[in-house]
Amino acid sequence: MQTGGTTIGRIAMARPDKAAAVAELTDRFRESNAAVLTEYRGLTVAQLKRLRKALGGNATYAVVKNTLTAIAAKEAGLTGLDDALKGPSAIAFVTGDPVEAAKGLRDFAKANPALVIKGGVLDGRALTAAEVTKLADLESREVLLAKAAGAMKAKLYQAAYVFTANTAQAARVIDALRQKQESEGAAA
Repeated sequence: MQTGGTTIGRIAMARPDKAAAVAELTDRFRESNAAVLTEYRGLTVAQLKRLRKALGGNATYAVVKNTLTAIAAKEAGLTGLDDALKGPSAIAFVTGDPVEAAKGLRDFAKANPALVIKGGVLDGRALTAAEVTKLADLESREVLLAKAAGAMKAKLYQAAYVFTANTAQAARVIDALRQKQESEGAAA
């Protein structure tokens, strides 16, 4: 349509329900520590229910539309997810320990080969499926913290031993000299 030398075209308007879905996905991306994208084709409703239960309070699992997810990811400042957003997709939004969620998804995928891990995002950086698997192979945050604390405790004990070793050795030498002088004084 032309009016006064200018062309007026149809302006695309988003439907309110789609705009709300994009806003919700954007918020979920921003609020979560990590997100793991999966393909769920071939899983039954009962299997998806078990997966959600396996993730527990650590993550929420939602089936998503790829185009809306791509828009939400861009709005949240995430890049590199476009390749993973092909085929039927679902996302595990991780609010707890990302290692625990990745382990839960990996273990469920081993038991149910229909679940395919396609990739993810951790701290704003896109991850490949292989990187998500590597993340799942890590020990949990609590175990790593316990190991670090144990290593620090061992170093402190080692340092304390080094600091007291010379003092203890000097005390033994002084005691030996004292005993020698006493024995020489008694003999004379």
